[in-house]
Amino acid sequence: MASIGDMIKSFREERGLSLEELATRTRVGKDTIMKYESGEKVPTNQTILKLSTVLDVPASVLLNKK
Repeated sequence: MASIGDMIKSFREERGLSLEELATRTRVGKDTIMKYESGEKVPTNQTILKLSTVLDVPASVLLNKK
């Protein structure tokens, strides 16, 4: 089972978004997105909802809950 960071990175890359673009669209710092993707930090529920909207995937998918 992939971690939430792996899922964020995978969906970001599939959509052709850079770290900067994802950070801008979610209003989260680029360094924070990097920490999410590396597993150093876990996004809050509110941030997961923002990420799911920008990445166009259900929040449940990012959380590995189908």
